[in-house]
Amino acid sequence: MRLCSIASGSSGNCVYVGSDTTHLLMDVGISGKRTEGALAKLGLTMKDIDGICITHEHADHISGLGVLARKYDVPIYATKGTAEAIMQTPSVGKIDKSLFQIVTPDEKCTIKDISLYPVRTSHDAADPVAYRINYGGKRIGILTDLGCYSDYTVECLRNLDLLYLEANHDVHMLQVGPYPYYLKRRILGERGHLSNESAGKLLSRLLHDNMQAIVLGHLSKENNLPELAYESVRVEVTMSDTDYNGGDFPLYVAKRDEVSEVIEVR
Repeated sequence: MRLCSIASGSSGNCVYVGSDTTHLLMDVGISGKRTEGALAKLGLTMKDIDGICITHEHADHISGLGVLARKYDVPIYATKGTAEAIMQTPSVGKIDKSLFQIVTPDEKCTIKDISLYPVRTSHDAADPVAYRINYGGKRIGILTDLGCYSDYTVECLRNLDLLYLEANHDVHMLQVGPYPYYLKRRILGERGHLSNESAGKLLSRLLHDNMQAIVLGHLSKENNLPELAYESVRVEVTMSDTDYNGGDFPLYVAKRDEVSEVIEVR
């Protein structure tokens, strides 16, 4: 199984996850043309995509969905609340209702040889989820857009081989930055986004000896820096009560506008 970040951040999010025979997109918050171009770099086309898995209906996760769905009739996997919210989003345009495959949090969904497990998240959307993806005994977690986490989150995402984790903002940068007060409150709230420090604390609870890699994603352009996210998360892990240090595992930062390297889970 492999993962590649196609786009990451408040301007658009899209991640590829696949096996040799099954190919999925996790969100499509960039244009259809850009998505097609990114897949070409991976040796794929949209005709190879077996499903688009949507975490929630915010524009930076679905802006390319309407175009791609209409052009390729690709199945869309989403919770009932998310699907309804998407169909009520004018900017997406009309999508054939039959393309939606409804997933339920905590219930297994099978897409060819990949198993998909939606996990409830705390975010200001209709019915948001993270995803755990299983194939051949290997597990990948896609976890972004959550203002807080709980023991439930940790339990659902134990024993991952690869984790794609939100590190949205540096709290100080956000507090002194140009965002209006109401937006700062939203981001810092329990239905907002994870800070670098919170991401590090959550990662500390999920680490285990067989974790192969961690990718930090969904960084804010205005309120974070890749180097800052990287170092902050490493420091939190080192300072945690676990036996691990920040340098014990490969840690990557997803690029905003570039296709990242492909990470193979072995």
